[in-house]
Amino acid sequence: MAEPLRDTRWNLRIAGEADALVRQAATERRQNLTDFVIGAALIEAERVLADRTRFLLDDAAWAELAALLDQPVQSNPGLERLFSRPSVFVDEA
Repeated sequence: MAEPLRDTRWNLRIAGEADALVRQAATERRQNLTDFVIGAALIEAERVLADRTRFLLDDAAWAELAALLDQPVQSNPGLERLFSRPSVFVDEA
């Protein structure tokens, strides 16, 4: 499978010590600097966006979400069994 075309350029300035550390980590991973930095940036971007607590929706998306939330609750026997067990996080002694 061919690698996607890279069509956007980033120009960054970085302190010498940070540069050395990132280059060392890229070498340990056997990656070139560009691939290492992009991979690390993508992981952090996904983490940041997954932690969002506020989502803005247009009218159509809001209507779709509201319709999904308004659907009747479906029985889930597996969850019922799970929630009937004592929590492993609470010491009941």
